[in-house]
Amino acid sequence: MKKIGMVGLGMMGHGIGSNLIRHGYELVLFEHAGNQPLDALKAAGAVTVRSLMELAVWSDVVILVLTGSPQIEAVLTGEDGVLKGLRPGSVVIDCSTAMPSSTVRLAQAVEAAGSRFLDAPMTRTPKEAAEGRLNLLVGGDVGLLEHCRPVLKCFAENITHVGPVSAGHSMKLLHNYVSLGMVALLSEAAACAQRSHVAPDAFIEALAKGGGGGVALERLKPYLLARDPSGLRFSIANAAKDLGYYNAMAGDADAPKEIAASVQSIFERALTKSGSEALVPELVSILEASPGSAGTVRPPLGKQSEQSH
Repeated sequence: MKKIGMVGLGMMGHGIGSNLIRHGYELVLFEHAGNQPLDALKAAGAVTVRSLMELAVWSDVVILVLTGSPQIEAVLTGEDGVLKGLRPGSVVIDCSTAMPSSTVRLAQAVEAAGSRFLDAPMTRTPKEAAEGRLNLLVGGDVGLLEHCRPVLKCFAENITHVGPVSAGHSMKLLHNYVSLGMVALLSEAAACAQRSHVAPDAFIEALAKGGGGGVALERLKPYLLARDPSGLRFSIANAAKDLGYYNAMAGDADAPKEIAASVQSIFERALTKSGSEALVPELVSILEASPGSAGTVRPPLGKQSEQSH
């Protein structure tokens, strides 16, 4: 398992690729418009191809780091897709965020081609991706996970097996729902605090010392204090997409989703007002400026368009 093919070299995938090269793996990358600049990876020894089938023929392991299920399905099953070139005994590892129902179908197609499949979506940020310190939530056969662990350890600090194929993607949606739900709650509270003349530093201090402390508050803190969105480089567009996936999964499971539906609605409305490049912390300003707001709304200090999956 020395030859790794990668599809999806965005902010997260770029960090994964650099760590694989650092650990001595041969890397081939699929050239497409959504990639981050590949110069550093090429200089380190990676090669590029413009055919997914060619990438699959070359690879012992194919790692996908894509936006969502439509992109994964196109990459795997398209006319020049990965499935056309998979070698028997190779492995597809999907680190994307995806719909579990789609994952099950694609895993069956990979296995029908004589290969094996793990879903291994990640949590944390591009910073941890570059440092090789991601968290992976893995669905699939335990024995296959152990076989692939040396590859995964190149870019992951914590690797958790959560169940059979698709359970990784299910757990990622659960994680993102809780995480984004906390951010939405805090953003709405921060908008109310602004209109109620509560100073941002006092708002943060009181919550941090009480029941509102935690990761979500820490990630929003730079934006609440200085309109700096870098604490959470995740787009509102991707948040709305992931929450849509979660609500669909909950519907399939006949699970309650009243709160989830409200959180999805908040992000979808924010997306219509902000555009696809806005980052999640900017939800605070969007809510502050919503119709019927009172008082003076502090304008953002500037928009940073960097995103992650």
